[in-house]
Amino acid sequence: MSQEIEIEFKNMLTKEEFTLLKDYLNLSESMFHTQENHYFDTSNFCLKELGCALRIRMKNNKYEVTLKEPLETGLLETNQQLNTKDAEKMMQHGIIIEGPVKDQLSRLNIPLDKLEYFGSLTTSRAEKNYDGGLIVLDHSSYLNKEDYELEYEVEDFETGQKRFHHLLKKLNIPIRKSDNKIQRFYHEKYRNE
Repeated sequence: MSQEIEIEFKNMLTKEEFTLLKDYLNLSESMFHTQENHYFDTSNFCLKELGCALRIRMKNNKYEVTLKEPLETGLLETNQQLNTKDAEKMMQHGIIIEGPVKDQLSRLNIPLDKLEYFGSLTTSRAEKNYDGGLIVLDHSSYLNKEDYELEYEVEDFETGQKRFHHLLKKLNIPIRKSDNKIQRFYHEKYRNE
């Protein structure tokens, strides 16, 4: 089973701050790649209620399903590779294939037959090693909306937090609350209905 603990810091950006960071980090257009996130939950949001998220990510024509669960520090990610047929079956019918993600969902008592596909979010992303971590610059589009985000993935929470805040302060970017992508997607989806 592929599981890992993710510790990351996030900050929403304006378009101007996104451009400033892109230039500061020397990120060329060729360093950005596109990925699609496809989100799932039950109609009564069983996963959201537990603070969890379920998605299929398509990147470089490969699919991976990921279940994210909250931990005291960071998130537990359970990942599983999918072939195109299984990814399409999940997106069209909500059918989860056998494997570690389905096992973990069962442990959480999620009613597998009630999972539904909610929609997708497309991100243009660049990644770069920076000051002991991985810095990620994202431009996302979903439901006729665009947003910009900075992420910093690290091994150690306290050191990472200091380095992240130092970078923001250095570039005069205010610290902003940043919901994760699935939260932003759901907020926009249900704001419009």
